[in-house]
Amino acid sequence: MSSTAPIEVELTDSDVSEERPYIVLVWNDPINLMPYVTYVLQKLFGYSVEEATKLMLDVHEKGRAVVSNGTRSEAERDVHRLHAHGLWATLEQDK
Repeated sequence: MSSTAPIEVELTDSDVSEERPYIVLVWNDPINLMPYVTYVLQKLFGYSVEEATKLMLDVHEKGRAVVSNGTRSEAERDVHRLHAHGLWATLEQDK
């Protein structure tokens, strides 16, 4: 039986930066209707009808849209809230 020994990895400031905010992406899916996605974005993030509709159209036409940004914990909270409403969402550190 073989096992893999842990390796030490040294991260530099350019690898991980807490100063760079995280973004929350909502992804297109075949389940949720466009009016529902618009409603959820208004409800969770306080977007106007116009802004929520623009973001929903980005999701529909481009496959995804950035709906919020902030610290990692804020982004994780937003992803959890979106998942609770049945939307497919992820977070990543902004570039």
